[in-house]
Amino acid sequence: MMCEESDASLIVRAKQDPAAFGELYARYVGHIYNYICYRTGNDQDAEDLTARTFYRALNHFPGYEDRGAPFSAWLYRIAHNLVANWHRDQSRRTMVSLDDVVLRAPQGRGPAARAEKSDEKDVLLTAVRRLAPERQHLIILKHVEGLTNAEIGEVMGRTEGAIKSLYHRTLVSLRDDLAGEWGERV
Repeated sequence: MMCEESDASLIVRAKQDPAAFGELYARYVGHIYNYICYRTGNDQDAEDLTARTFYRALNHFPGYEDRGAPFSAWLYRIAHNLVANWHRDQSRRTMVSLDDVVLRAPQGRGPAARAEKSDEKDVLLTAVRRLAPERQHLIILKHVEGLTNAEIGEVMGRTEGAIKSLYHRTLVSLRDDLAGEWGERV
């Protein structure tokens, strides 16, 4: 059984042989595409921005230095900056679409269970969409991409402690928002 080559050794090899960058691309393109798609809500723009992310990463790769953070954090940071510029250029604020994520989750049995889950999903998505873009970004990185607080800090340019604090405030805000929403529905 063959072990997968570590990012660190792939990076060293890619610095000598640019074709090895393709292995890093293959490893992370799906994750970066999903992240961008959630941020833009649009497949075509996500494809374009994913290509730009890796083009920019390849151009800046010779200057890449391992500073203890995962290589993926560097890619997410590039993607984040491109998405922020895209939103600014579009002169509109597209809310994060978590529909695909929730729809991929296992469904309950029978139409009543699916209807109940659908109602809960709609309430949750509406509450998430009311969050500030930075907090939506945090929720995606944490719950969709499964990044640690330290990795999220690298992507968002904050300390791990600042991410923990922002995450806590975001959860409290969502809880309060959902408590109000569920109170109105009862």
